Amino acid sequence: MTMTNNSPTSPEDIAATFAAMEAKIVKLPAGEPNALFLARAEALMPVLQESCQSPISLVRALPDADAYLRFRMEVVATAAEFERSTWRQGQEFIIDFGGHRTGHLSFQLLAVDGPADSPVKLRLTFGEVPSDVAVPLYPYTGVLSAAWLPDETFTVDDLPQLVRVPRRHAFRFVKVEVLAASSRFGVQFHHVTAHALTAASKQPEPLASASPEWLKRVDEISIATLRDCLQTSFEDGPRRDRRLWLGDLRLQALANYVSFEANDVVRRCLYLLAGLPRADGLVNGCVYERPQASYADTVMLDYAAIYNVTLQEYVHATGDVATGKELWPVALRQIELLCETVGEDDLFVDTGATFCFIDWVLPLERSTAMQGVLIFTLRRTLLLASQLGCESDVAHYAEKIERMVLAAREKLFDVSLGMFVSGPAHQLSCASQAWMVLSGVPVNDVQAATALRQAMSLPQSIKPATPYLYHYIVEAMVTCGMSDEALALVRHYWGGMADAGADTFWEVYEPGKPLSSPLGDIHINSYCHAWSCTPSWFFRAFGLGLKSHT
Repeated sequence: MTMTNNSPTSPEDIAATFAAMEAKIVKLPAGEPNALFLARAEALMPVLQESCQSPISLVRALPDADAYLRFRMEVVATAAEFERSTWRQGQEFIIDFGGHRTGHLSFQLLAVDGPADSPVKLRLTFGEVPSDVAVPLYPYTGVLSAAWLPDETFTVDDLPQLVRVPRRHAFRFVKVEVLAASSRFGVQFHHVTAHALTAASKQPEPLASASPEWLKRVDEISIATLRDCLQTSFEDGPRRDRRLWLGDLRLQALANYVSFEANDVVRRCLYLLAGLPRADGLVNGCVYERPQASYADTVMLDYAAIYNVTLQEYVHATGDVATGKELWPVALRQIELLCETVGEDDLFVDTGATFCFIDWVLPLERSTAMQGVLIFTLRRTLLLASQLGCESDVAHYAEKIERMVLAAREKLFDVSLGMFVSGPAHQLSCASQAWMVLSGVPVNDVQAATALRQAMSLPQSIKPATPYLYHYIVEAMVTCGMSDEALALVRHYWGGMADAGADTFWEVYEPGKPLSSPLGDIHINSYCHAWSCTPSWFFRAFGLGLKSHT
């Protein structure tokens, strides 16, 4: 299965494109916070579960051209041998905890072989993957702040001392460097402990033992990804951003319903987003949760549309009609505002003034995908209305949906290619086909499947860069009866990450391009990212790979 990369790779291209995309994000003043919704969210604050884990070994990173991330880890000492080891100024080591977690690190630092006649200065680097601790973090070339990089430098004045790193990190590996200490003594690290945190309070049932081994492994990694992103809200990534993003929330919620069932956290997130709207009422793309929930001025049209979808799926999964009715005015306001972006020709109008994410494929023309997002959202809003008994509020949108579907079929479909095109240059992309299929625009499943297959195979078609868009391609395939091909894509993409050594699934994965980063530096990439957790949903909700596919 060939998925050719289309995104720019030079740091200059990435920085310029990122700046242009940032400039398109509409940054309007915050609206008046909804005190009731924020109080509801605060009352739903989950209690984090803590589990303590010891290291399994000391390792060293060895260059390996056959490893996807260019390094493999070799065990150099057991955990017991490590506790007996003494370290002096200029020495370093790497601890391996054997799997990914989100949380804190603690250890007891002791002086040996002499009096502790000076402080000890340490640098700790927290790694989700081997390259984090094998390749220096600096010089850093990313477009986001270097403050996100997972390293800590601090001084311990008095030994012995129990040290607990106050900042939460996402990690499997910890590289420890003894930067400075008196030559009169060495140090030992005893009782090194990872304090893993999650709001998940139950363990999902494993898949049937007869399931294919690759599929069980992908499911385990998906569950671990969701677990480590499930904190006081559904975070997008516990390493960087560490906040509630609406696009990620929908995918996390779907995986959650078939695994941890932390449904009150989904409800909390819906209230947080509803409680901090833009001045015109549009739901924000994300929320800053700490030190208190606040508006983040990062509105994205496709994410705002996904709010209604997420609310509808929450009501369906939980039967919580009361929450649905309380948030129904928010959903109504979203479609009112979103429909203002539809022109007299019943097509989405991309004025260039508002940011639509869709995926981190930087050259992507997004207008056809947005047409699909809007139709998809309108359909789901009507479904939500029927669940809540509010059909009369939105009955007039049924005709609008039909007009938008007809306009897409007449003006966006290229009969000769069997695909939907986007923009003045008639760009071809996987994103356009996926969202057209999900919105029900193709006249039948045959046309839908043809469009998706063409998008995947034609070299000029813009391919995805992230698991976010790959999810929607797989969801579109499942929608139009392409279960075998959907399973093959999960095996190729998420299975490829598993084969590359992932403990949790990544923010960005482009097969054959291990140094790919839409943010300009792989060290700023998140290697546990919420939008990549949905294979578990496909397996558990649809039986993908578990029925006739075994």
